[in-house]
Amino acid sequence: MDIGVFASLSAGAVDVAELAQKVEAAGFESFWMPEHPVMPVHTTSQYRGTPDGSVPPYMYNMVDPYMALSRASAVTSTIKLGTSISLIPERNPLMLAKVIATLDLYSGGRFILGVGAGWHREETTIMGGNFDHRWTQTRENVQAMKELWTKEQAEFHGAYVDFPPVYCDPKPVQKPHPPVLLGGAAPNLFRRIVGWADGWLPAGASVEQVKAGRATLDELAEAAGRDPAGFQVTVFNVPGDRDTLQQYAEAGADRVILSLTNAREAGALDEVDKLAEAAL
Repeated sequence: MDIGVFASLSAGAVDVAELAQKVEAAGFESFWMPEHPVMPVHTTSQYRGTPDGSVPPYMYNMVDPYMALSRASAVTSTIKLGTSISLIPERNPLMLAKVIATLDLYSGGRFILGVGAGWHREETTIMGGNFDHRWTQTRENVQAMKELWTKEQAEFHGAYVDFPPVYCDPKPVQKPHPPVLLGGAAPNLFRRIVGWADGWLPAGASVEQVKAGRATLDELAEAAGRDPAGFQVTVFNVPGDRDTLQQYAEAGADRVILSLTNAREAGALDEVDKLAEAAL
């Protein structure tokens, strides 16, 4: 089982280039970053991570993941680089397809697209997404990007994405395209994964939930005529002790992602060493 590291960085945090180098040198397999472009001042959406439902500053002062991962790719050579997660309804798919293909090109085929549909209604709406139909929009955006990544002349005609034949180069290094992992725990999530993605990226899922999810994913894949081994299970935000990690591996996880809690310069670098000592 592979082990990666997640970091949410603000402008005052450690340089992502230095941190990514540290993660790679410590022996981790991958490096992951989140996305929230804006957060409205006035909102009725509640954040589940705080007692009063308020959104903490780190949710809106984080750097852009694609720019940061591009910087990280320039100073590393082996670690994979992923979004955990990217808010697909809030991005123009034609522009994002170009960004991802370029990042995959310059990183030598190391990018992984962790996908989310969003949880904050006001943010999604401000950014141009349709919150009530965000998963349908996410599916169309991903399908449109796949066309752009794999076809010399690509076109797409859907309810949310509609464009005539276009050229869009460069293509990603990974063929047919970088892996697409779906985050969340919605009732239809596993059918979505089997239908148009490459794996599952749950946040904080228990060992039991991972085992059940892996079984459901395998069953649906076989029913659809797809190889269950072709679907990754990457579990984000789990405890980093070896005994727990072994349980996740036995439950069917292909990768786990450990979270840095301290993004200050010295603290973040020291914490990478501590995570490596505990987990690797």
